[in-house]
Amino acid sequence: MGMWWIVAVAILAHTASAAVREYAWEVEYKFGWPDCKEGMVMAVNGQFPGPTIHALAGDTIVVHLTNKLATEGLVIHWHGIRQLGSPWADGAAGVTQCAISPGETFTYNFTVDKPGTHFYHGHYGMQRSAGLYGSLIIDVAKGKKEPLRYDGEFNLLLSDWWHEDVLSQEIGLSSRPMRWIGEAQSILVNGRGQFNCSLAAQFSNTMLPTCTFKEGDQCAPQRLHVEPNKTYRIRLASSTALASLNFAVQGHRLLVVEADGNYITPFTTDDIDIYSGETYSVLLTTDQDPSQNYYISVGVRGRKPNTPPALTVLNYVTAPSSQLPASPPPETPRWNDFDRSKNFSKKIFAAMGSPSPPETFNERLFLLNTQNLIDGFTKWAINNVSLAVPGTPYLGSVKYNLRTGFSRSSPPKDYPVDYDIMNPPRNRNTKQGNGIYVFPFNVTVDVILQNANGLNANASEIHPWHLHGHDFWVLGYGEGKFKPGIDEKTYNLKNPPLRNTVALYPYGWTALRFVTDNPGVWFFHCHIEPHLHMGMGVVFAEGLNRIGKVPDEALGCGLTKQFLMNRNNP
Repeated sequence: MGMWWIVAVAILAHTASAAVREYAWEVEYKFGWPDCKEGMVMAVNGQFPGPTIHALAGDTIVVHLTNKLATEGLVIHWHGIRQLGSPWADGAAGVTQCAISPGETFTYNFTVDKPGTHFYHGHYGMQRSAGLYGSLIIDVAKGKKEPLRYDGEFNLLLSDWWHEDVLSQEIGLSSRPMRWIGEAQSILVNGRGQFNCSLAAQFSNTMLPTCTFKEGDQCAPQRLHVEPNKTYRIRLASSTALASLNFAVQGHRLLVVEADGNYITPFTTDDIDIYSGETYSVLLTTDQDPSQNYYISVGVRGRKPNTPPALTVLNYVTAPSSQLPASPPPETPRWNDFDRSKNFSKKIFAAMGSPSPPETFNERLFLLNTQNLIDGFTKWAINNVSLAVPGTPYLGSVKYNLRTGFSRSSPPKDYPVDYDIMNPPRNRNTKQGNGIYVFPFNVTVDVILQNANGLNANASEIHPWHLHGHDFWVLGYGEGKFKPGIDEKTYNLKNPPLRNTVALYPYGWTALRFVTDNPGVWFFHCHIEPHLHMGMGVVFAEGLNRIGKVPDEALGCGLTKQFLMNRNNP
């Protein structure tokens, strides 16, 4: 009886301290000027980017999402939220739910279990590219102490922007031959950029004019106003569709303290590489000349930089806000200096006291990333299978044992040992598939991501891979082809960082480990929008007999629609 009473008191105390944060959102297109050129943006309640959600760890978030689009379905993925007990709320169309039809409302209801810097974005078609994203900031629970010390904070959501509309981009990617989307016209910071002028025109050789803004201009940069001799937390999240980025603040060092919602061992750097899907927190101390202002620069890495850096200004309040910095902005590191990028990734270690990974694995997958063809259409494939998500969400098929919802044959768990990763594939063709990897509950899985050459010679790209429903330990990175029995000896099992997104570098491998402790069906995919659109992803399922109640409205399409109708009308 005594133990029951303690548990009951604990539950009541948690309930009393946690809050329910409820929102009613409508998503529709509107005209906007993200980079000083008019275009269509996806807006949430008229806002672009969407509203920032602030909550405390342990809170419940309820979002009533109404689709006001005329002809498109809609979902929102809550990137970085593990959805413990609520896999249907993950917001991955075709995986965890049906797309919300025009005119309909769907309610997301989930608990945020730990503090961290996160964001949300569309996960249907390429709606993230159209601007459907916003920030999701979770602070420590009420009564808990934040281990970081700072005087104020800023939230910077980074994205890339095209003048070509997303539907046209999708058609081009699905054409034969493929019409590539090209590089973005602009990099946006909190939805603001400038494609036809520069804040640093006096130092630039691009011949762009100096930016001048009128009151209320949507593309005017948001300056960060700071006081001298203070420390500020800058939360960074990358929702880019394509670009890898580099963030730097002129004259200031950055102390990196958080990655993907997990505290890390702090380290100091002049700049930070951030890939699509990643989030960081850095601490910046305002210890420079208080009579000056300083550039904040966000430039492209990992691709030939045909997109100019985004610029805004760190404004010391002791200097005029309109005053531009007196020297050039930080220069973005060379785009293809991948050794520099790897060295940055290898500096990230878990904070003291973080959970340690299991010492061994129960199952292991080798996932080879390749570019291939299907009947002349360009695709991306994993172990020579290009993912085609079915019309019936996987979660519904496995929950109600609908045998024909997808292929019950598992995709390949490895690839031929003689595959040459350094050259274009000898077999240029692939096939589409929709099978999934099914794991028992609470086992340890290792995933070895292996990069390779694309269809053209000397072409291997960075792929940031994101896992839904989990954090994973990044055990290590390596060059060339992974060597079983040898490369495991290089693993960091002492303090590997916990992440939900990790970079796979050209012609190399990345090893990660996770535990199947979250019953559900979870997407694992490249976070580059066109790559996922072209098939670069897999699906994991775990603890299928432990999946709890799934709301009917999440599964009212495909085969599950008829199943639910028959069940509710016997």
